[in-house]
Amino acid sequence: MTMISRDGADGSCVTTRHDHEAVAAVFRALAEPARLQIVHSLADGERRVVDLVTEVGLAQSTTSAHLAVLREAGLVAPRAVGRSTYYSLTTTSLGALVQRAEELLDEGLHAVVHTHGGEA
Repeated sequence: MTMISRDGADGSCVTTRHDHEAVAAVFRALAEPARLQIVHSLADGERRVVDLVTEVGLAQSTTSAHLAVLREAGLVAPRAVGRSTYYSLTTTSLGALVQRAEELLDEGLHAVVHTHGGEA
């Protein structure tokens, strides 16, 4: 999709291209509370799968499945050490993105999200 905005230094219109499909893929990967919890844990630093299982409170197989989704989206990276696999965020911007979403909730978006499904 092409966006036109007044970003030129002289106020002129500048055309920029955005890869909305790629951005949507990132949001789809994050659109699960357990995966967001994993991202929160990894924002504090690298974790072994067993540590994430304890922190998230899910079975190892379920945690690994969530990590696979995040890995396929390029959001986390594994590092094997012996029989353990450690995961880390591929960019600190991911933690900042989630933090910004939480700030949007603090600014009132929370009510919109909860009433969007037809609730009063």
